[in-house]
Amino acid sequence: SRAASPPSPLWALPEELLLLICSYLDAQALGRLAQVCRRLRFLSSRDLLWRRIARGCLNSGFTQLGTDLAAGIPVKERVKVSQNWRHGRCRRETVLKWKCNLMPWMELDGEYLYLSQAENIQAYHLCAEGTGLQRPPQAIFSGHQEDVCRFVLVNSHIVSGGGDGSIVLHKIHGSYSVKFSAHEQEVNCVDFQGGLIVSGSRDRTAKVWSLSAGRVGQCLHTVQTEDRVWSIAISPLLSSFVTGTACCGHTSPLRIWDLESGQLLTCLGTDFHHGAGVLDVFYETPSLLLSCGYDTYIRYWDIRTSTRKCVQEWEEPHDSALYCIRSDKNHMIASGSSYYGVVCLWDKRQTRCLQSFHLSSPTSSPVYCLRFSTTHLYAALASALHVLDFTAS
Repeated sequence: SRAASPPSPLWALPEELLLLICSYLDAQALGRLAQVCRRLRFLSSRDLLWRRIARGCLNSGFTQLGTDLAAGIPVKERVKVSQNWRHGRCRRETVLKWKCNLMPWMELDGEYLYLSQAENIQAYHLCAEGTGLQRPPQAIFSGHQEDVCRFVLVNSHIVSGGGDGSIVLHKIHGSYSVKFSAHEQEVNCVDFQGGLIVSGSRDRTAKVWSLSAGRVGQCLHTVQTEDRVWSIAISPLLSSFVTGTACCGHTSPLRIWDLESGQLLTCLGTDFHHGAGVLDVFYETPSLLLSCGYDTYIRYWDIRTSTRKCVQEWEEPHDSALYCIRSDKNHMIASGSSYYGVVCLWDKRQTRCLQSFHLSSPTSSPVYCLRFSTTHLYAALASALHVLDFTAS
């Protein structure tokens, strides 16, 4: 009989050394190595090897600082799906429609999607497989007399601002809710962090509210912005907040205020055109901030280097106003445009738009809000909710 071949000296090496050798391989080489034998397939699939590659990919679940936002999903699978994001390979589906035109807002939280529809916020369970939503909604949160303008979901609480000038706080897992009158006109934007709510309104003010015991709904500061406030966000350090205004006056539409005193800290930018209102702002880190608005630009601000000029900017390719932006806190930005439901994907390392998707045709509608996970992107338009599934090959 034929003598058995001697074992490869490769297997005499300790696993730590084998992993070190494999760490020099790129994604293609690791994929080929996995086809050699079962043992190498197991070895080459280790998250440790793919983590370095994933940090350079789009929307793979890692922040610039290396924090893993999608723990539990194999890193190798995320790298594969990331290639679909880069090349625009996805399956599109309209998962929800409504009869009258609205200005919906939404948030993603694990297996649930929260969507505002008129004066209510509805919680939908996401289907385990595919892009659909389980209907009817699992819960409905109400309290406003007019449409919900925007809301945030933080620590199992929903804080919403409405066209009736009020703010409503709901505890998701319970019946607790609080409503208080906040502004003389509609509350266009809210944020909630560290037991404090900040709100912005068409009445040209931004306000800071307490949620501590015995002081719920007490206004701590009123900031006179001298312009309509369209967007607002609290810094991750809980020391300041930024307002985006309509830019109808002589001051910058982006201003940062001290959260404790309500005093103006700094203005961002000096070259905004009249009417270049800021419709959405998003903090990636305490010093890195994204903004977008009517002047068709996404701007990337690094407060550590300069407050007078952004460090990078991208222009919407269809010359449309930008209603919303979101970032994976690493290389990818997703933006929603004002015409024909255009969603664009951007790689910060490039100057041009990476991919664009037209979701509303022939009727034109802005993308009022978008959110994404490592596998799906959800876009809310005037009359429908669209989903892009990037797990499709």
